[in-house]
Amino acid sequence: MVGVFWLAVILIMSVIEIATLGLTTIWFAGGALAAFLAYLLGAGLAVQGLVFVLVSVILLAVTRPLAVEFFNKDRTKTNTESLIGKAAVVQEGIDNLKAQGVVCVNGQEWTARAVDGLAIPKDAQVEIVDINGVKLLVKEINNTGNGGI
Repeated sequence: MVGVFWLAVILIMSVIEIATLGLTTIWFAGGALAAFLAYLLGAGLAVQGLVFVLVSVILLAVTRPLAVEFFNKDRTKTNTESLIGKAAVVQEGIDNLKAQGVVCVNGQEWTARAVDGLAIPKDAQVEIVDINGVKLLVKEINNTGNGGI
């Protein structure tokens, strides 16, 4: 009866994986397969459970990063993701405490905040480090150390 359980787990996890295509349950199907093999070799229920958990965790830890990298290598960045790492010009001085700041990048104006919290003056060049909602998170390029607006 235990063998049927492991076969059912393999089947259910495989069906879920096929339905979602999200690399979410395949690791557990592999763990269930290893547990089923342990069952066939005469291992007890506790050993089978341990094999299931260990193999699932190892598969998840080792193969998931590789699989994600493989599936995302040809992924085209969205417009906003492509902004990260680009330079922009401050149009309105950036001051996080006053919730002020606008930069211009690729001819478009964006609300901006400084990642380090320091004020950045108008006309300064900044690098886009990240995006949080509709705000660009930036750091000043060639910081002059003036810290004012």
